[in-house]
Parts: sequence; structure tokens; C-alpha cells
Amino acid sequence: MSSQALLESFDDLEPETDDFLSEVLSGLQSTPKTLPCKFFYDEKGSKLFDSICDLPEYYPTRTETALLERIGDEVAECIGPHAQIVEYGCGSVKKIRPVVDALDRPVSYVAVDISKEHLLAAAGMLASDYPDLEVHAVCADFVQPFEVTPPAAYPEARRVGFFPGSTLGNFAPEAARTLLASAAKLLGSGGGMLIGIDLKKDVAILEAAYDDAAGVTAAFNMNLLDRINNELGADFDLDQFEHHVRYNAELGRVEMHLRSLRDQQVTVDGNVVEFREGETIHTENSHKFDIEQFQAMARDAGFEPQRVWTDEDKLFSVHFLTVP
Repeated sequence: MSSQALLESFDDLEPETDDFLSEVLSGLQSTPKTLPCKFFYDEKGSKLFDSICDLPEYYPTRTETALLERIGDEVAECIGPHAQIVEYGCGSVKKIRPVVDALDRPVSYVAVDISKEHLLAAAGMLASDYPDLEVHAVCADFVQPFEVTPPAAYPEARRVGFFPGSTLGNFAPEAARTLLASAAKLLGSGGGMLIGIDLKKDVAILEAAYDDAAGVTAAFNMNLLDRINNELGADFDLDQFEHHVRYNAELGRVEMHLRSLRDQQVTVDGNVVEFREGETIHTENSHKFDIEQFQAMARDAGFEPQRVWTDEDKLFSVHFLTVP
């Protein structure tokens, strides 16, 4: 049986190639040059990110996973019985498992991700492992509006968002507030949100997490250029770019860049893009927060903070928010 056949429903809102092209050209023709990090996650990029999550330098995944396993009973008490869980950027759906295992008779899980192949495989595997759970999949860029199907078995189920990995930190502060406000609207009055937020800490720890010794994060970053070559007919010479990471203390974020190693020209769909030696393409931000800073943002977006948990070393936090 195919992965899709195991799902209760599948909504395909995958961005069109024209959208990919227009956003790439807009970013490369701006000053400074940028590329949207959401395009990291083709099938190869999603697999590389799964590998990053297992790296010794990459503390967020193991810290958050251990935290979710430890606080499962408290999370279940916050969420209550018969919930529908909507995961933003589900990836390999590993982090939802300890949550589902802890919950009281959850009725539905909705996996939302931009990488269709990865989404279908991961959601299908979860559906196979949890036959009593309605599993839905939505292929979408979750910053755009999407709908969620109420569970057939329990149409009035409380809807609770799950947004792990501190993915919210990839967005600029105003965009993060907008995304949270959109989530509050989707989850509805009485809904909840369980969200992972990375905390500010020693710069050496932060930079190592995004520039590992094995070069997996570099390959993940470079794969974005490879994808543009393959899907948009561009001619990036990957040997003439390098992965570059820095912590921007003023803005409280780790920045990932691709740096040109020489003066060069690149063609994308017939459009010539000039690079100077040392010029970068800014591919990702990962904002880090204080707990009070994040809670203030959540309130501005229409949520009310209820609980917060951290690991012993205060590297990472998990928050439970509600929609009044």
C-alpha cells in the first residue's frame, strides 16, 4: 500500500515552479542578495536536514526531543483529550511521536510541509504506526493560507498547533508575529500551540550548530544552488561558492550565507546575476530569544502564554500557548 493511501486526506498546495523562479530572481537581484530558506527543503535537502539533526554540534533537536519526552504528561494535561494536532513543517515527523504517545486519545494529526515526497513518506509511515489516528497531509508553504479538515471521528476536537525546532526563528520578527497571528486564527478560539523556541546562549555553541565539522550543514546550504541549477536551468558553479556562518549579536540571530569565491556571473532563466569576490547570498536567519521576549511576541499575535519548560542547561524552551 502506498504512503498516500494510508492517509485520511492529502491536500496538494505545493508552490508552482513559476513561484520558485520569481522568488529566486527577486532575491538574487536585490541588495544584499538573498534566497528564501523555505526552498532548502526539496527531497535531498530534507534528508540532509534530517542528518543535521543527528550531528553532535546541533543541540536543538536532541535537546527539544528530550524535553518533550520529559514533559509529556504535563503537555497532555495542557492539551486535554480528543485533540487534533496540526504540525507546521513536519519534516520526518519524529518529534510528534512522544507528543502523540503522551496525549489522551488524540483523534487527528495534520502534517504540513513544503516538500511533497518527504511529507507523503513521513506522514504515511506515521499513519501506519498509529492506525487509530486520522492522519492528514497538506503540502504547502505554511506562511500562505491553508485549510485543515476537521477529524471525522470528532469534528469538534480542540485544534492544537505543534511548531517544533525553533523554526519560527527563521522569520524576521514582524513576519514571525504575522505567522503566529495566522496560526491563532487557524487554531481558533480555545485552540492551543505547543512551540519550540531556541534561547540565546554562548556564541561558540550557536555558530558550531550551523557550521559542523563534518560539513553536513554546508552541503545543506549548497544544495539550494544545486536545486536552482536543476529546476530553473541556472549555471551556478558550486565550487566557486562556500558556506559561511556568523552570529549577528545586534539582531540576536545566526545567519547563514553562501559566499562567492571570485568575481563571476551566473545565469538564471536567461537573467545574468553579477557577483563580486566575497559577496554573499543570505540564505537563512535563526533568531534566538529570551523567554520574556518570545512571550511578548506571542501576546502581540493573539496568544496567551500558559506554560514554559526548559532543559537543565537552558539551551532550549518549549511553550504552551492558548487562543483566548
